[in-house]
Amino acid sequence: MFSGDQNESIPEKHDGELIGRQDIRVLLRLLSCSMTIEKRLRRRFIEQFNTTLPRFDVLAALERNPDGVTMSELSRLLLVSNGNVTVLVRQLESDGYLSAEAPPEDKRRTIVMMTRKGREHFKLLADAHHKWIGSMFRQMSPADMQSLYLLLANLKVSLAAEEETD
Repeated sequence: MFSGDQNESIPEKHDGELIGRQDIRVLLRLLSCSMTIEKRLRRRFIEQFNTTLPRFDVLAALERNPDGVTMSELSRLLLVSNGNVTVLVRQLESDGYLSAEAPPEDKRRTIVMMTRKGREHFKLLADAHHKWIGSMFRQMSPADMQSLYLLLANLKVSLAAEEETD
């Protein structure tokens, strides 16, 4: 629906100063979009549910793993440290949304699972999250969405190839 720089209202760093540096301009545009989306999600989770985006992320990871995961697996899934996950899990456990227990065969591990209350809470959060994301992308046509998705897949391939050369 929109193309180029028409009707931009989200500022970009160094806008107009990087003529000839298309790679940097694309990166900055990607970052400005990503940061805008994340800020809006964070604000809406706080305002409407008195919760945080990281807490939502923990619940979403556990929704995708209904049999539970270890704390280390959860850290890996969320790309955060074990310490950060421990704090979030303890908070969500005290709210009754999660259970964290050591299996009888290995007391060194802790398996984290969502409770029924957690699943009900997550459904509310996920429904709102889907609505917010849909609203943020509403001005894009399905064809533009598909094109962007494929272009980002190409970027992931490029990033993976670059990592191999380091």
